[in-house]
Amino acid sequence: MNRLNKLFDSKKDNLLSIYFTAGYPALSTTVEIAEALEKAGVDFLEIGFPYSDPVADGPTIQHSSEVALENGMNLNRLFEELKDIRQRVSIPILLMGYVNPMVQYGVARFCKKAAEVGVDGVIVPDLPMYEYESLYSKDFKNNNLSNIFLVTPQTSEERIRKIDGLSDSFIYLLSSSSITGKNLEVSNSIEDYYKRVKSMQLKNPAIIGFGISNTDTFNKACEYARGAIVGSAFVKFLGSENYLERIPGFIQSIRP
Repeated sequence: MNRLNKLFDSKKDNLLSIYFTAGYPALSTTVEIAEALEKAGVDFLEIGFPYSDPVADGPTIQHSSEVALENGMNLNRLFEELKDIRQRVSIPILLMGYVNPMVQYGVARFCKKAAEVGVDGVIVPDLPMYEYESLYSKDFKNNNLSNIFLVTPQTSEERIRKIDGLSDSFIYLLSSSSITGKNLEVSNSIEDYYKRVKSMQLKNPAIIGFGISNTDTFNKACEYARGAIVGSAFVKFLGSENYLERIPGFIQSIRP
């Protein structure tokens, strides 16, 4: 049982996860941001590794990736920065990014290094499920890493149940099929989608992401899932002055 499983066993609702891009706004800020987020009460973290073609991301996260790459962030640098993170941060940590940098680095090597530095899971939106099953699942399992699958309003029940069977921590429920950074708008069709997934009584809990930016959107997401993920709103916040000392206030604006 890794840290993610322990978290979901011990806390049943209103879980808050924060995403930020490694290497943004400056190269060596990853660990201090993670530490500040834990102190502010965040339940788990998603650290993005930047990529030059982040097709699922909106302008805010795209910009953070561009800056991070210009700053010199890459997987080698990220793992070097994270090597002592478990001396300072105890909550679950996931890495999130695209499959191309992982393949270039070597997936088996990536999983081994992630486990060595204390990472609990990985989110790779463009990793096809069949490739994970046939090529990489052993690398994840051998290193006790959870692979987090994404579900959209268009995902069929058959595929959702397949994802549930392959998952061992939580399922990332996208609030829409759009890019990141769009505000959460719970239309009748989206509400039906949330209710449909909830009624399936999956063995893994769901966490909602995309469009969570304030208390209202966080609370709305928590009506249908165990918690929510804030990404673009926090990355945008990191572009402001004195962001480290203001992180507790930001978290309070999401979950008072």
